[in-house]
Amino acid sequence: MSKNPKIRSTTVCAIKHNGQVAIGADGQATMGNTVAKSHVKKIRKLQDGKIVTGFAGSTADAFTLLERMDEKLNSYGGNMKRAAIELAKDWRTDRYLRKLEAMMIVADKDEILVVSGTGDVLEPDDDIATIGSGSSYAQSAALALKKHAGDKLTAEEMVRESLNIAADICIYTNHNLVVETVS
Repeated sequence: MSKNPKIRSTTVCAIKHNGQVAIGADGQATMGNTVAKSHVKKIRKLQDGKIVTGFAGSTADAFTLLERMDEKLNSYGGNMKRAAIELAKDWRTDRYLRKLEAMMIVADKDEILVVSGTGDVLEPDDDIATIGSGSSYAQSAALALKKHAGDKLTAEEMVRESLNIAADICIYTNHNLVVETVS
């Protein structure tokens, strides 16, 4: 274990279903193998609530990326995809940004994107995106819920249940959820 363990945050899930996009995250931040805080807000609204972001990874790095995403959105008239692509380009090539250890999900009413430090901007399959240490658990749950829910569950309900299932399994994910929607 390093002398200065980084604070990390985990498990974000976004789902588009029946015209609604929901994104949520648990509230746990860990420092090494210790819970540093249990009510971290990893979901943020941008552009007067038209775009919602969620982040996983080093908290300070994530906030730096969040600020940069907001700048890119302002530079490109709120065009989320263009802003995400430009952020990913900067993230991959800028000496300072290249060292940041975080990932983001950005969503508007029409689409969900995953943005990484390797220059990737991914449009997820099945309108489901997850990041963080509990992402595999949340994604598995989201896929099953979406496949079998039909009109019985909203995107928000699916995100909540997917994150709760992840929290039941992943020690780096808790049940203190924040979920936002974009319709």
